[in-house]
Amino acid sequence: MHYRTLGGDQGPRISAMCLGTLPFGTTVDEPTAFAVLDRFAEAGGTFVDTANHYGCWIPGATGDESELLLGRWLRSRGAAGRTVVATKVGARPDPARGSAWPANAEGLGRSAVRAGIEGSLRRLGTDRVDLYYAHPEDRRVPLDETVEALAGLVQDGTVGALGAGGHRTWRLAEARHTAAGRGLPGFRAVQQRHTYLRPRRGLPPDMQGEADEELLDYAAAHPGLTLTGYGTLMAGAYSRTDRPLPERYDHPGSVARLRVLAEVAAECGATVNQVVLAWLMGGAVPVVPVVGVSSVAQLDECLAALDLRLDAVQRARLDTA
Repeated sequence: MHYRTLGGDQGPRISAMCLGTLPFGTTVDEPTAFAVLDRFAEAGGTFVDTANHYGCWIPGATGDESELLLGRWLRSRGAAGRTVVATKVGARPDPARGSAWPANAEGLGRSAVRAGIEGSLRRLGTDRVDLYYAHPEDRRVPLDETVEALAGLVQDGTVGALGAGGHRTWRLAEARHTAAGRGLPGFRAVQQRHTYLRPRRGLPPDMQGEADEELLDYAAAHPGLTLTGYGTLMAGAYSRTDRPLPERYDHPGSVARLRVLAEVAAECGATVNQVVLAWLMGGAVPVVPVVGVSSVAQLDECLAALDLRLDAVQRARLDTA
């Protein structure tokens, strides 16, 4: 395993790859999820990602499942002290807002932020979360209110560091500027959808957000900001013929990139998934990929990417395809 620090030199030490737990407790059963978590920890993985709403769109699920399962694993393995846990607030369904999700998301108001961390701590069975993402942005609430509410969690010790997910870059920058101007803890990490293929032009922004050139440029200018990427392997679409490309990536511009990706994978004796992960981790703006897997075998394939080094020529070909 390779490691880096989260949110600048003073942040906690995290594994260079993060394990996403979105399907754990819903579409991935507990024995399988525990086996994946055990293997990740055995390989030196220390950074895991969950949220207070994962799976809420699945019939019969509540959104509690991922945090509850992760909490059971942390307790059963005595792993809380050696695991950096990230969770999120903002997208959990709020019945008071209606029944249609995500229109009824809890948002990022002061009361929602406070209730969100209390619920996450209870489900995780801990008194502190290492990284707390505001996800997605909420323009129904004044930005000052969100910044102050999140900063209060750091000040009272229930959160170690703050992150943003699904935020436009200008909104991220404004929130960080507001926090800094008031001497408050601000966002030290940002999580967006990020993979090797680029989305088609002209798509409207959505709640997930995309790691576009503007965000990468901003992150390059602010090295204390850690960039994490999810959706990195497009749910298997790079390698599985039964998984078509997501519509946002299914356009003529992807053809050349997929061809070069396959060529580089063959040259390296690696899988295309491993090349995608190596490309993300080794770029000018290093990305911590959040890998979502449903088996130990899939995780092992991802872990092998940690030691894959793309040479300058291969990276240039991938970048310019």
